[in-house]
Amino acid sequence: MAKRSNKKESPEGALRQIVSVLALLAFLSIVTGGVLYVSFLQKAAVSEADHQAVNRIKLVARHLSDSLTENERPVKTLAGMRRIVRALETTDLEATEQANRILDHFKETLNADVCYLIDVTGLTIASSNRHFTDSFVGKNFGFRPYFQKAMEGRTATYLALGSVSDKRGVYSSHPVMGSDGELAGVVVIKALVDLIESSLTSRPEEDVLVADPNGVVFISSKKQWLLKTLWPLNEKQINQVRDSQQFGPGPWSWIGFRPTDSPDTVELKGARFLMHEEPIRFFPGWSAYYIQSEEAISQRVSSNLFRVTGIVVITSIVLVGLLVFLLYTRALVEINRRIMAEGALRQSEERYRAIYHNTPAMLHSINSKGRLVSVSDHWLKALQYETGQVIGKHLGDFMTPSSAEYLRETMMPEFLRTGECIDVPYQFVKKNGEVMDVLLSAIGERDEEGNFVRSLAVSVDVTEQKKAQEALNQAQEKLSQHSQELERQVFRRTEEISSILKYTPNLVHIKDADGRYIMVNRRYEEIFGISNEDVRGRTQHESMPREYADAFREVDHRVLSEKKPVRSEYVVRVDGEDHSYLSVKFPIYDEQGRIHAIGGISTDVTEIKKAQEALRRLSNRMIISQEAERQAIARELHDELGQILTVLRMDAVWFKKRLKDSDAATQERASAMCELIDKTIEDVRGIAVRLRPGVLDDLGLVDALEWYTSDFERRTGITCIFEHDNIPNLGNAISTAAYRIAQEALTNVVRHASTDRADVSLSFDQEEFTLIISDNGVGYDGGMVEESEGLGIAGMRERAMLAGGTLEVEAGEDAGSRIIFRIKVSGANKEK
Repeated sequence: MAKRSNKKESPEGALRQIVSVLALLAFLSIVTGGVLYVSFLQKAAVSEADHQAVNRIKLVARHLSDSLTENERPVKTLAGMRRIVRALETTDLEATEQANRILDHFKETLNADVCYLIDVTGLTIASSNRHFTDSFVGKNFGFRPYFQKAMEGRTATYLALGSVSDKRGVYSSHPVMGSDGELAGVVVIKALVDLIESSLTSRPEEDVLVADPNGVVFISSKKQWLLKTLWPLNEKQINQVRDSQQFGPGPWSWIGFRPTDSPDTVELKGARFLMHEEPIRFFPGWSAYYIQSEEAISQRVSSNLFRVTGIVVITSIVLVGLLVFLLYTRALVEINRRIMAEGALRQSEERYRAIYHNTPAMLHSINSKGRLVSVSDHWLKALQYETGQVIGKHLGDFMTPSSAEYLRETMMPEFLRTGECIDVPYQFVKKNGEVMDVLLSAIGERDEEGNFVRSLAVSVDVTEQKKAQEALNQAQEKLSQHSQELERQVFRRTEEISSILKYTPNLVHIKDADGRYIMVNRRYEEIFGISNEDVRGRTQHESMPREYADAFREVDHRVLSEKKPVRSEYVVRVDGEDHSYLSVKFPIYDEQGRIHAIGGISTDVTEIKKAQEALRRLSNRMIISQEAERQAIARELHDELGQILTVLRMDAVWFKKRLKDSDAATQERASAMCELIDKTIEDVRGIAVRLRPGVLDDLGLVDALEWYTSDFERRTGITCIFEHDNIPNLGNAISTAAYRIAQEALTNVVRHASTDRADVSLSFDQEEFTLIISDNGVGYDGGMVEESEGLGIAGMRERAMLAGGTLEVEAGEDAGSRIIFRIKVSGANKEK
């Protein structure tokens, strides 16, 4: 025995004893913890149920407040609609039908029970349930508080049982203001509370209800509690409920709840219930109640307790067995692992030291006095110091004075207290005096007693970043100044444009792509008798007479289809006098290149038209006078001068015959005089014909042009082909205009075309007469047609216009030219 007792116990035996003791202690701890856990779980479950009930009723009250007031915004929108206002201001059946359609639309969109419109007397004039047996139309709801509050100019939300439909609803009302700014009526949206009730609770052991200030239950998860009272009502309260007509005729029986000695607890038929009350926001006196059976809570706690404790016990037994085995096996390897860990720790320290010195970042450590205990190689390189020059010195010695003061007075006490700092701005001073901006972040290392040992800090050089930030701030400041200047310029330009639109005599308007007005200027308002506010959002057909609206809309369609400006003319009667306006309408594009609006500018050209008409009449008189004068000159040349030259020729012939035998030289002179007189007679006849060919007056346009083209070919050597249809007598004005246009066009051929051929053609088809003069010459620049007076284009256009026709010039370089004169010939100006 002595020998056995002297024998030293093996490490395995000692380890078994230790493991056994630990297992026993673990088992006792599990039992004790289980008992404490069960007790705690029971208390926590009851407390958690009560806490959940409070949170649940707050959430329900907030949800109810939001749900009950969700129609306040839609009813405000409905009250501001123009057709709703119009239905109250007029007895027109169409206006009432339009209001009914709007009420139908809001009912369907909001999933409401009914939307209706009430006049100032409380009478319903329009309703979305007008086609049903319980229609509100013709019913008077002036006694309802939601109507009375709306008539005071306020939005109201009211909970009540429908007096007609006998349905519980949420009534949202809003006053409707007339066009004169006075109260015109009330619009109401009624929503049923069924959907709200269905979302109150999802648990069978809990109930949620909503009651008014007297305790009448209006909303409940239990249908048998509806329109009953939570508490007994006295006679005065019953009369108040009956007089309000809010919950029907009654009776309102008592559910049976009684208070107990415990707060938030009530009793019903011998059972106890938790009851939590929460006021409903925006509904004074109304509250939401959360009711939960204490028996259901206890059953739920017991079930959870059994399930949880059973799992805990089984798990604990398994864990104890595993723990004993694991402790035994792992204890043997713990010493070897510790030895290996110590070796790994030494390697980790060496690796940390290498990383600390080789990382491309400024790292340093300080003690509680702020003195440097270590710095990285990159720190030394960045500040241009050696290790011996910095270790043991205060960190502030390497900072600017302001940074050093901030470090000592503010950051060091705060860092020693919290043990960390992030992105603190400092300024280091390099050995050469250069300042470096840094952001310093650090964490503190403490010993087992919590005393500060050292820090590990990282400094990031932000010198260039700070310079860039300063430059960015300067650029932002300049940008801000530029933006303000732009805003001022935009304001000035806006003022200028507004002044132009206000004082310009032109009519200016802008419409959207659907033809609805966006803006009109003051002159437009004066001419058409409409205001900018009234016309905005309306179409032309809603704002002005149909004859104007149809014409304007047709031009708008052209702008949209052609996608370019369109000019037009129209006449407006102003102050009893017709005024002519030249209108230019143009598309306005958005950022995507789509036409989103149409602009229009109309200029009063009445005076210009009058001046043009006067000028046209003057030109016509001048041309008529010119033709008459030419005809008179031609007649005088032909009759007077022609006769004189004929007499002179006869005398010259007589002298020639008398001197035939006596004086040969004089005879020869007389013969020359005869030839000269013959040539002069021929020239005079030609001049007279060109001034006013008698054939034009005697035989008509066709013979006159046939003679003129033959004479033109003879005089110029240019081949001139004349073709014509069966042309009726056109009258003096048209014939003269056509003859002079052909005469001027062929003159241009001689002067400018450099050609050997010209063509003249006359045609008559479906009351339209056409004259075409063309050549195959070198042509001329199109701009020359509009600018050069030498071509006589202006004169030809004027003759064509005065005759009532049009003149077209087709000309291009190296493509010849064509002059086309067209005119409609009616019975008034055509001679058969």
